[in-house]
Amino acid sequence: MMADIEAGNVNCVIVKDLSRLGRDYIEAGRLIQKTFPAFHVRFIALTDNFDSLTADSNTKSLVLPVKNFINDSYCRDISQKVKSCQKTKREQGKFIGAFAVYGYRKSEEDKNRLCPDDYAAQIVRNIFAWKLDGMSAQAIAQRLNGLGVLSPMEYKKSLGENYATGFRTNITAKWSAVAVKRILTNEMYTGVMVQGKKEKANYKVKKMIEKPKEEWIRVEGTHEAIIFREDFEIVQELLRFDTRAKADGTCAHLFSGLLFCGDCKEPMYRRINRYKGISKVYFICPTRNRGRGCTRHSILEDDLKTVVLRILQTYIAVFLDRGIQLEHIQKVEVNFEEVARFDKEIERLRKEQEKYLNLRAGLHEDLKTGLITETDFKNFRAIYEKKYEEAKGALQKQEEMIKQLFRNGVTSGVKLERFKEAMKLTTLDRDILLCFVRRIEVFEGKKIYVEFRGEEEFYKMLVLQEYVSEKKENGEDVMA
Repeated sequence: MMADIEAGNVNCVIVKDLSRLGRDYIEAGRLIQKTFPAFHVRFIALTDNFDSLTADSNTKSLVLPVKNFINDSYCRDISQKVKSCQKTKREQGKFIGAFAVYGYRKSEEDKNRLCPDDYAAQIVRNIFAWKLDGMSAQAIAQRLNGLGVLSPMEYKKSLGENYATGFRTNITAKWSAVAVKRILTNEMYTGVMVQGKKEKANYKVKKMIEKPKEEWIRVEGTHEAIIFREDFEIVQELLRFDTRAKADGTCAHLFSGLLFCGDCKEPMYRRINRYKGISKVYFICPTRNRGRGCTRHSILEDDLKTVVLRILQTYIAVFLDRGIQLEHIQKVEVNFEEVARFDKEIERLRKEQEKYLNLRAGLHEDLKTGLITETDFKNFRAIYEKKYEEAKGALQKQEEMIKQLFRNGVTSGVKLERFKEAMKLTTLDRDILLCFVRRIEVFEGKKIYVEFRGEEEFYKMLVLQEYVSEKKENGEDVMA
């Protein structure tokens, strides 16, 4: 319409009311009072009884701006109500997206609830399994394309959904490393509803802006999980590091994403030394080659496997022994407050909280006596409050860990059955490593440090064991 007006093909514009021309009072006013008169265009709003040809100056300068402003306010009010309704639904764990995330479909009984799509869900499981095997995102994408698996966009189109995406680059969308990584980093697959990642700048602008992660709305247990939480967290850790494929291009090596230099903390490189037909595989710290002062930390792959396997077997044996001793705790009620006093970390955090409370309380006296200025008072108070909140958060985490063991049972919390199966292992494989090991560090002299997953749960088991042992020594009943 504006093109025809500027070309001189239109001399009159008629609308039902002023809101049909526009709800932005600035733009609507500019069109009616500047643009249309400049091109000699008559404007008529029928139900508002406005005709630019016959309207007096009072109507143009007073009534018209007020009505446009009311239309704008109505639009703003509707926008706020819609946002409020959407936020409420998100907080209730209801899915409000137009299309279900790949791997799920909307329930036929409730459009706000997600159900696994059997075919796509299996593809998602395969993607996570391949990543855990050490494949890169690009290798996974190539495998999917080679198998003829439809990309998320093409799959939705095959189901008859009118789906479009800004990530499409070809006529027929293919799997890409970016698409694979979007799936690998999507927490929705663990049964957590994550929404509200983006929002419009305001009701007048359609452009979407990214929101900080801490402002996303997360509701757990809203739908069936496709991926175990533990596997998802392992994949997130692997994605932080370079997991380059081996020479055959299939998957990464056994220790990929897990092996680091003990001194500079850089991921170690795998090297193959071939001499007279004999190949030796070893790992080195890359920092020295870059001239940054660290040493080589060289270790043969076979030696590393032997040492890590021995450490892993010892750890599993100890963990399993402790877990079996505590199996009976599942059948009794345990007083949480009594157990908590055996936990040195909880005791330390409680003392730390008390310390910062006392320090903060003492600031008022220091201010009165003139030991500190008003500026110092505000600065120190902010520091102590921050430290107090940090200690409070850490304390809640420690207490929640013990409560979690109580709720799920000790053997469930530490996956005792999985440890029993692992006791039979005689050689290392990547599944076992990813299941039990979070990080391996190599120091000079081939000294190796292994950081295990579930170490905090293991410590809590020891706390529970100490509690039960003291009760038995005193001849007391473990029942609360």
